[in-house]
Amino acid sequence: MSDFTTVYQRRNTNSVKWDSVEEIYSITDASQVLPMWIADMDFAIPSPITEALQRRLEHPVFGYSKASEETKTAFTNWMQKKHQLKIENKWILFQQGVVPSISAVVEAFTEVGDKVLIHTPVYPPFTIVPEKLGRVVETCRLTEQDGSLEIDFSAFEAKLKSGVKVFILCSPHNPGGQVWSKEDLTKIAALCQSNNVLVLSDEIHSDIVFKPNKHIPILSVAENLNNIITIFAPTKTFNLAGIQAATIIVPDEQKRKVLEDHALAHGQMELSIFSLTAFQAAYEHGEAWLEELLEIVSSNMDYVVDQLTSKVDGIKAFKPDGTYLLWIDYRDTGLSEKDMMDLLLTKGKLALEPGTKYGEAGNGFLRMNVACPRMTIEDGVARFIKALT
Repeated sequence: MSDFTTVYQRRNTNSVKWDSVEEIYSITDASQVLPMWIADMDFAIPSPITEALQRRLEHPVFGYSKASEETKTAFTNWMQKKHQLKIENKWILFQQGVVPSISAVVEAFTEVGDKVLIHTPVYPPFTIVPEKLGRVVETCRLTEQDGSLEIDFSAFEAKLKSGVKVFILCSPHNPGGQVWSKEDLTKIAALCQSNNVLVLSDEIHSDIVFKPNKHIPILSVAENLNNIITIFAPTKTFNLAGIQAATIIVPDEQKRKVLEDHALAHGQMELSIFSLTAFQAAYEHGEAWLEELLEIVSSNMDYVVDQLTSKVDGIKAFKPDGTYLLWIDYRDTGLSEKDMMDLLLTKGKLALEPGTKYGEAGNGFLRMNVACPRMTIEDGVARFIKALT
């Protein structure tokens, strides 16, 4: 059994989550603030990964590294077992994370001034990266009803027809936690294909899905795999953000060559010895840990939703289909985002993420990370209730 109860001291470990609160939230003293914002967990990683890294450290030479076929097969076996998706080893390209992967694909397959389409609200780099590359970001707002997000396909199709080159899909959705249906994904793939729009699907949260929901890779429903590029990573699943590793799955040989040339042009080398070691160990030996994690996070979600909705007037929260991120609706409180954040930080001593970080469509919402021990969850909920009552 793994340890999901120990509260680890993460302050002064160069943790973005714990040591950047003063900077991120513009406060002078964050020593008493509980951070439940950025998407990493406060749980120890699976012990087989730690053991694999320790074994590698016993060898005293850390030279240039490369991904072995065994490393790739660990991932393809996982995808076949967990998501019934058959991936060929040759489709796999490695990258130092999902955001660098998005940047590489957008830069390689569009030109300055080209249009990139996203749904909103959505993970901020979907907007930031294309804009910093000089692309024009088009948005299609998701509709929300009782915690469920829906795609306005009429608006989506109209945007696709406006000259969009790439559509970036978030599946499962961050911050809403929506696991898209087979019907939605099939329609997205078909519309993008018919309008000659490349689909870039970020599926980093695919392993953190609560029963009876099931993640469906868009590659498994698309008629033309050559029009799809998908990003996966072990970093959300196994709390490995600091090792910086992701895979870009590119079935089309010509597109793989374009991305390989792009990597050479930008001096991007193979993943580090330690990234590859952790990557392989996670996919070979992490399944039992993940099953325990899903139970813990699901229980945390149930607790937070029950407490906040029953004890704080004007708060709506619904258990998401997946992710360990809760999307909290506070619009009925009548509070502005500034007032809400001030109350949470100054009265509750709690750092959550403001919804507008995910676009204007997120106004009136907060994002809360519940991937932490129950003691921390109870503390965070108590702080939230104190701030609002």
